[in-house]
Amino acid sequence: MPLTTSAGEGLWLDTASSTDYPSPRQTVDVDVAVIGGGIAGVTAALLLARDGARVAVLEAARVGTGVTGCTTAKVSALQATVYSTISARKGDEAAAAYAEASLAGAQRVAEIVAEEKINCQLERRDAYTYAADESERASVEREQEAAARAGLGVELVDSPDLPFPTHGAVRLHDQLQFHPVRYVQGIAAALRRAGGEVFEQVRALGLSEESPCRIATTAGEVRAGHVVVATHYPFLDRGLYFALLKPQRSYCVAARLAAGSPSQGMSISAGSNTRSVRSFGGWLIIGGEGHPAGSGKAVPERYERLEDFAREHWNVAEVTHRWSAHDPVSYDHLPMIGSYRPGSSRLWVATGFMKWGMTTATFAGMILADRIAGRENPWAATFSPQRASLTSLHEVAQLGAKFAAGVTLDRVSPPEAWSAKGIQPGEARVLRDGAGKKGVYCDEEGTVFAVSLDCTHLSCVLRFNAAERSWDCPCHGSRFAVDGSVLEGPAVRPLPRRKS
Repeated sequence: MPLTTSAGEGLWLDTASSTDYPSPRQTVDVDVAVIGGGIAGVTAALLLARDGARVAVLEAARVGTGVTGCTTAKVSALQATVYSTISARKGDEAAAAYAEASLAGAQRVAEIVAEEKINCQLERRDAYTYAADESERASVEREQEAAARAGLGVELVDSPDLPFPTHGAVRLHDQLQFHPVRYVQGIAAALRRAGGEVFEQVRALGLSEESPCRIATTAGEVRAGHVVVATHYPFLDRGLYFALLKPQRSYCVAARLAAGSPSQGMSISAGSNTRSVRSFGGWLIIGGEGHPAGSGKAVPERYERLEDFAREHWNVAEVTHRWSAHDPVSYDHLPMIGSYRPGSSRLWVATGFMKWGMTTATFAGMILADRIAGRENPWAATFSPQRASLTSLHEVAQLGAKFAAGVTLDRVSPPEAWSAKGIQPGEARVLRDGAGKKGVYCDEEGTVFAVSLDCTHLSCVLRFNAAERSWDCPCHGSRFAVDGSVLEGPAVRPLPRRKS
């Protein structure tokens, strides 16, 4: 099996069939339009269709091929050190709401799989947060205490299901793991059976909040009474999400073993040098090496460190896949689910899943379905995007100031080189382009691509991602191929080409 190295060519996409839903051929009129074909969007769409609403999902690529298809795919209410973090920042009440919603999200996944008979290799597994060394033991103990106060049935154990020494772990029984792309494809098929529509290869370009809302797309106009923006990082430049979220990038590898079997539990370390472990069939999956998106730290060595970790502790025969993903993290470490902006009653959003989107995106879909149907939801206020308080405003200001400083530095810093002359295959250079900058890349065949480095979202200066050979935005996580085409939003327009 060939080694795959793209964010879009990981294990889950390689082991799933491809969907082939059409793009709209005429104006579409529905009760609810959902932008984004990942777990959050398709779950909300299915639940709304079951309520009797006319629903259409608009996906820029193929269902499940975005961040949903580039994760470790753990469906767990125990999530590294989330509860001690939330408790410290927002209090025990917020942590309890997050725990209750996460348990309900995991349960809803199991219910949907059973009800719709989705073949996605759903399995019950114990989840662990473990101390990789003695310095992480205190974090594990704090997480056990915070998770227990939040209502989870956690316990401290000496060691998780791992073949190397640890220094204690928190365990939560009976969580889930699955194949995320097959799961989302199954929900999309269920949505069609419920009377909904799924459109692929159609990108939303803009939206007006009239009555009905009007979505401009690459395939014409979609009109809807309500619109759900479930594009992972919101693509609309309203609601100040650029000042509320910071994108993080993390990496995964999958390996076949020469002997022995992969660990059967779902484990993640408590420290900042994260190592996440799970299995899928005969594959061992290792994740970690996270860093801020577009920071210049996206280097091939991050994959190599994960591979070295796997080979150190397991008898690895072959590393078969590499992949990675962005994840937006909110200023207060809670997801943002609800009205897109203050006063909006027709435009909705789900974002800020903090690398735990299998669970969080599911309960986001549940919340949005309730809100749009006019039902009360017990978690809606906790995760409302309008929850910012006076005590949290300084965090928002600090995040915005960090982005502004980074943009200014990128603008005034000199180019890395003055000419593309002599550029080698696999090499990227940043050159002056009038008052701005351009990125020049030479592929393995010697073809040279030159593009503007002004992100088409909000004009931040892009940086080269050497691990996956893309131009990435350090502000909001947009990613572009070396030819300028959009790989990942919130940007919706390609980069202008430049002379090399």
